[in-house]
Amino acid sequence: MKVAHKAAAGAALLAMALTACGGGAADKPKAGSTEAAKEAQQAAAQLPGISINPVAYEQVAEGGTVTLATSSWQSNWNYNQVNGTHDNTDQVMEALMPSAFRSDDKADVVNHPDYVTEWKMELQGETQVVTYKIHEKATWSDGTPITYKDFQAQWKALNGEEKKYQVSSTDGYDRVKSVEKGATDKDVVVTFAKQYPDWKNMFAPLYPASTNDDPEVFNEGWVGKIPVTAGPFKVESINETTKAVTLVRDDKWWGRKAKLDKVIFRAMETGATINAFVNGELDAVEIAAGDAAGLKRVKEVANSDIRKAAAPNWRHITVNGSSELLKDKSVRQAVAMGINRETIAASDLKDMDWPIQTLGNHLYMNTHKGYVDNSGEVGKYNPEKAKQLLEAAGWKQEGEYRKKDGKEFAVRFTVPASLPVAKQEGELTQAMLKEIGVKVTVEAVPDDKFFDDYIIPGNFDLVPFSWLGTPFPNTSLPQIYKTPTGPDNYGSNFPRTGTPELDALIEQAAGEMDPQKAIDLGNQADKLIWDLVHTIPLYQRPDIYGTKKNLANYGSFGFADPKDWTAVGFTK
Repeated sequence: MKVAHKAAAGAALLAMALTACGGGAADKPKAGSTEAAKEAQQAAAQLPGISINPVAYEQVAEGGTVTLATSSWQSNWNYNQVNGTHDNTDQVMEALMPSAFRSDDKADVVNHPDYVTEWKMELQGETQVVTYKIHEKATWSDGTPITYKDFQAQWKALNGEEKKYQVSSTDGYDRVKSVEKGATDKDVVVTFAKQYPDWKNMFAPLYPASTNDDPEVFNEGWVGKIPVTAGPFKVESINETTKAVTLVRDDKWWGRKAKLDKVIFRAMETGATINAFVNGELDAVEIAAGDAAGLKRVKEVANSDIRKAAAPNWRHITVNGSSELLKDKSVRQAVAMGINRETIAASDLKDMDWPIQTLGNHLYMNTHKGYVDNSGEVGKYNPEKAKQLLEAAGWKQEGEYRKKDGKEFAVRFTVPASLPVAKQEGELTQAMLKEIGVKVTVEAVPDDKFFDDYIIPGNFDLVPFSWLGTPFPNTSLPQIYKTPTGPDNYGSNFPRTGTPELDALIEQAAGEMDPQKAIDLGNQADKLIWDLVHTIPLYQRPDIYGTKKNLANYGSFGFADPKDWTAVGFTK
């Protein structure tokens, strides 16, 4: 599935407001007021769904190089492997790998014609059957045709039955009974054991059978290399010294010819990207929440353009339920009630030209029709109630901080070192939780170690990052919120928490074919996720890019996924 995590500030899907866009002018409604909430909702509703300087393919100039930045160096390029499910991987692989679907900015999903020329879903009685027609010219870069065998191998690797595959998600694949050859090798017949309404989200990205047939290749075969591709671009070089991946146009590509000659992705610390854009080293730069100064600097660059859109991405704090001091749910609830989400949102989003709202849902953003604020009491800032919960759990105030059985209540708030907004979130949390007797140490770690060495292995207590979503909100439920089946099989459930009741609702939502009933089940599950304090949502993450004015068909894509790399280029 296409849900990725991201360290950069605001990585499921589509908020109680403070102010409108901008920062605290005297004529703005009071923070937290009903007027402010209404104004912020109206501002959010007016955000564009996409902003990419759309230019007809024929009007894009031939040739040229686009240079972009990723937030850190990626070691594993298998997006479906737990260490590879990251926005950095996704950005690069979109230009290289097949996807069965493509969606527009309104989240309308169709088959991706360059890979799947036709698809069809039908119910044969209670049995769901999906058929795919693979493009007759679709071929891997090693010369192997793309066939049903690739779909079949990916299903077997991702369905969860073989535990040697370190997968980030089994969503959808675990509901399939069989993947078989149809009339030809280019025809795929997928028969489901359990109905799956979000079937369009599967096989995106698709990796070759040569990867998925072998757990060792799946887990390690894409570390430091991209051995096979099948897209409008191919890999020219992966340079770990300069931390750059260079793609060049693939003349064997069977679709329409890519306009660009070359695309370069440079891994850079977030704090360096604005300077690189201002200096002309990058053609586009993502502007993180909290970086109002960076936004101002980009606006001042000659022939630059600011592009922003409402995307299905959100900022949050993950709470490690397997951490020694946070195993007790009531303690996690106390921590949540001790954090003023409104204060963090106002701090992060001040002067970002973005509606300042907190998010009350783990699945649906405020612009999504399914949005309901399910935050309840846990989502409200209530330090007095937090103190009561901690007292009841045996944590007694002794001096500045609380102790239990002689042990001080001290937790780490782990952040990527180069991201000022994350440090700022940590310092705000530190001050807030001190008021309820909880000691917080802000721990800055190297950007490129943030996920692999801290989040993924559970080496943290509290950690801020962003979830990047897709047009399929409910598909994040099993991947992120289902109870882990073992210490090495937690998918992307980084807090390693869950309950049988929540699992049952997740199972129902995953198989509900009626869209409105699926949303209702998703909201029921969301209430339990709030109660569990698995994750503390903060706000819908701004999707803001600064670009060169003549860069065409690139910027803030909203729900549109994947990018059409054949049309990206410069205006004539």
